[in-house]
Amino acid sequence: MSRGKIKIRKIDNTTARQVTFRNELAILCDAQVGVIVSSSTGKLYEHSSNSMKELIERRNRHSQDALKLAPPSLELRLLDSIRESRSKEVLESTLQLRQMKGEGIEGLTLEELQNLEKALETGLCRVLARKGQQMAEEIKELQHKVGK
Repeated sequence: MSRGKIKIRKIDNTTARQVTFRNELAILCDAQVGVIVSSSTGKLYEHSSNSMKELIERRNRHSQDALKLAPPSLELRLLDSIRESRSKEVLESTLQLRQMKGEGIEGLTLEELQNLEKALETGLCRVLARKGQQMAEEIKELQHKVGK
């Protein structure tokens, strides 16, 4: 079926022109159509094949759904990346603390056990040094009180 060319011209009858303006595109395309026209004087006119309010609400719902499907922004991806790395850090630190308490060491290799032992010895030396320092400070304080 071939299409014949039609001459497009202004519709002289005002009522017919308004009805055609509002309905022709909707009928031809089987679509809901809404048009907002701003005249040169700044006056707004609206025409729709159905309710303009319903059409705008439908458009807004569609926009919101599209936003939900849109890929996350760079900021959100960066935040997710930070959260993921922090989560890994927390897990690793928790595992290290458990191992320092002697828990969960069954699967460690000899080298890992030696590294753990070295870390514990270093920590123990620091604890003993701080303990000695505090004891010395308390002795000094007690001697000062007795000397008064």
